[in-house]
Amino acid sequence: MQSFISETVLDILKTTKTFENAVFVLPSQRAGVFVKQTLKNNITTGFLPEIINIEQFVSQISEIQKADAVQLLFHFYTIYKEQEPNPDSFEIFSSWAFTVIQDFNEIDQHLINSREIFEYLRDIQRLKKWSVKGTFEETELIKDHFKFIEKLNEYYNAFYKFLLENKIGYQGVLYREAVNKVDSYIAKHPKKKVFFIGFNSLNAAEDLLFQKFLFEGKAEVYWDIDDAFLHSNHQAGTFIRRCKVNWKYYQKNELKTVGNWFSQDKKIEIIGAAKNISQIKYAGEVLSKLPNYNNTAVVLADESLLPTMLNSLPNSVKAINITMGYPLKDIPTTGLIFSVFQLFISQDKLKKSLQNEFYYKDVVRFLKHPLVYRLLTTEEEFLSDTISEKISQENNTFVSQQYILSFLTTISPETQQIIASVFEQYTSINDFLQRIINLITVLKDVVTGLEKEYLFRFYTAFIQLQNLHTKFNYFVDLKTLYKFFQQVITSESLSFQGEPLQGLQLMGMLETRVLDFENVIITSVNEGVLPGNTQPVSFIPFDVKVEFGLPTYREKDAIFSYHFFRLMQRAKNVTLIYNTESDTFGGGEKSRFVTQLELLKEGITSKIVSPKVITEKSSLKEIAKNDEVLEKLKELAQKGISPSALTNYLYNPMAFYKQKVLRIREFDEVEEEVAFNTLGTVVHDTLEELYIPFVGKFLLFDDVKAMQPKIKKTITKYFKKHFKNGDIVTGKNRLIFEVAVRFVVNFLKQELTLLKDKKNQLKIIGTEKNYEAIINVEGIDVPVKIHGQVDRVDELNGVARIIDYKTGMVTASELKITDYEKIRDYKYSKAIQVLLYAFMYSQTEKVVDKPIQAGIYSFKNLKNGFLQLNFSTKRGGQDNEVNEERITEFITEIKILLQEIFNKEIPFVEPADLPY
Repeated sequence: MQSFISETVLDILKTTKTFENAVFVLPSQRAGVFVKQTLKNNITTGFLPEIINIEQFVSQISEIQKADAVQLLFHFYTIYKEQEPNPDSFEIFSSWAFTVIQDFNEIDQHLINSREIFEYLRDIQRLKKWSVKGTFEETELIKDHFKFIEKLNEYYNAFYKFLLENKIGYQGVLYREAVNKVDSYIAKHPKKKVFFIGFNSLNAAEDLLFQKFLFEGKAEVYWDIDDAFLHSNHQAGTFIRRCKVNWKYYQKNELKTVGNWFSQDKKIEIIGAAKNISQIKYAGEVLSKLPNYNNTAVVLADESLLPTMLNSLPNSVKAINITMGYPLKDIPTTGLIFSVFQLFISQDKLKKSLQNEFYYKDVVRFLKHPLVYRLLTTEEEFLSDTISEKISQENNTFVSQQYILSFLTTISPETQQIIASVFEQYTSINDFLQRIINLITVLKDVVTGLEKEYLFRFYTAFIQLQNLHTKFNYFVDLKTLYKFFQQVITSESLSFQGEPLQGLQLMGMLETRVLDFENVIITSVNEGVLPGNTQPVSFIPFDVKVEFGLPTYREKDAIFSYHFFRLMQRAKNVTLIYNTESDTFGGGEKSRFVTQLELLKEGITSKIVSPKVITEKSSLKEIAKNDEVLEKLKELAQKGISPSALTNYLYNPMAFYKQKVLRIREFDEVEEEVAFNTLGTVVHDTLEELYIPFVGKFLLFDDVKAMQPKIKKTITKYFKKHFKNGDIVTGKNRLIFEVAVRFVVNFLKQELTLLKDKKNQLKIIGTEKNYEAIINVEGIDVPVKIHGQVDRVDELNGVARIIDYKTGMVTASELKITDYEKIRDYKYSKAIQVLLYAFMYSQTEKVVDKPIQAGIYSFKNLKNGFLQLNFSTKRGGQDNEVNEERITEFITEIKILLQEIFNKEIPFVEPADLPY
């Protein structure tokens, strides 16, 4: 395969023997490397020509240097403030100024008369205000917009003048000035000859410059176009056909390097794959079948898939050259920078600046970032984990700088100082920027390779921001800096450097200009991606752009059409992969370019691929019981099994195994909102404290009345104990606090109602009292101890009552037992717990032939009072007596359950219908 560059160089060498005064101008800098290599292969001695891209060439002619977008924005704000008596803040200004500069750039590149287009825009707005009735209601927003449009030309003129005076500018300024100075440039360089190579879509300024050099006999233009597209109405040839028709030079001269490559035989495959991952994985499979990669390109139409592509390359790819930028917003270091910003943004939002305390989630996010984690890791411990665990254990919603530093005594003083500076109250924006620069400086010593490149990119970015802020002082607060940083990060990228002449080429569609490859793989060849359907943000409406000859989506579609079909021209093996799924943006419909290709070429193969699915028989999680597990169970039997542990086994044997056999505890987490179990504990402890003075006594009406004033104080005391450093003064926690108060108040009202009747005699036997009982089970070597804490035991009119408090909702139906054989089911868990409490009470207190009642007070169902166990088989009947016979029948079923738990042949199996 003869590439376009090779063909062009050989043609130039036919007429040019020396390159002393020659300039090769290319669409991109990257193509220059291939041009140099081709010249080296074909020239034995002599100087190489000057090889530059079009931007450098225009900069030479205009004698103006291109400024970066951030620098331009700051200069534009200076001009804007001079033009406006009441200017927007820099934060608001930066939200629209990038778009305005882009519009200015487009106007200048296409040599549009700025006064005419802005007056046209102004007149459109004035027409919108016009009304037959003579009145037009204007909101402040509409007024501001009209005023803004009226002033656009003033902004443009003042900004343009400033840029010329300082010899800097955006790309459009360079183009407009290059057109103004092209005559003097040619006069200064009479011997210079320019070769324009591989261009397609020219803006008005480029069009004029090219024609000027051709007219003066100082240039040659080499187009990369195939006969199939030039001599038809195909979209790919739109721009070059326009040049051929409109340029006077081509009335007498033919276009150079028009080829006939597209008609040659090619192997073209069109592959449909479900989802982006499948596309990339299939591209990796195609690559793995190639013998080498020296003439192979993978083109990502959707450049966000670069990380996935890098992880899907076959092991046979030893050398790779990436020619697309990696968005800064996607690299890991961005998360670290955002976490530092978030520390102070949340602090300000939560009004903790005076105390210099930070929201715990922001602190943990910063400490757990991989780079900081590495920095705070010593041979003895992982300090980030230590601090995070301590924050959770102490339930610290807010954390101070001193608290964090108290853990850092084992690391170097330099690292201590850097971490301390991150959590210091900043005194100025420069101070904040400097602490990020210092942090990056320290982190660079703990990273290698690509991570160091990431840090260096951010280091240069923050140095630039610091210099600009020192000069202009436009960041009035951290919020403005943060918003600006967010805007910049979305448009900036990290450029990769590699060896372009070796190995696999991984690139975006625009980077393929002028280059040719034998093997081409293009991914995401979907409508909406190739060509894209995103409209650039602009203050110039579509119809105005058409009126003044500015490019619209139609021209952009034609540009992508050219790049796509140009890649096909000389390629021998082409694989086009598109996403068949329509549930994502750009998915489902293959690109119109693929449909066009199918009409233009015969012998194309199409197929749908899907990943190889390995079917596995799904089985429930299962843990077999070995001797070690049985030993742990025996230890548990001797130590004691609680009623809740048994009901937990009924709910999920695997959870029982993890908690009671492996003794795995749940991670401590900071409790920002009062958890339901915390609420329950607070209510239980409050009632225990209120009732403890009356244990062993008969409770009187006045005793309960005396408890009422103590409720809030007692509940507050136990919230401080169990909710630790949590805030119960405001927000949702205040509501939960009031719920706890209401629970206790309503419960005491029930007690008062009971005691109001003088016939009722209520004696408190115990509160939160521990009971235990031994069960001897056949087949279990050791006696099984059942132990638990009963919330309350009392006697009402001589009848013992076993009472369990529940802060959740419990209904009477959950305590109805009609068939003991069915009780080994989780839906009877409440009844099982209460019956076990009754069993332990009867065994401990040696109760014989004495009536017992057992049940629950549900704080969410207090209107139904004391919910008792009900053994009646009749519908709506009541039989609440807990006697020895019923306890014996119940314990028989519990023994069967214990035999199952201790049976070596029955594994712990996770239920198939586990609800949560």
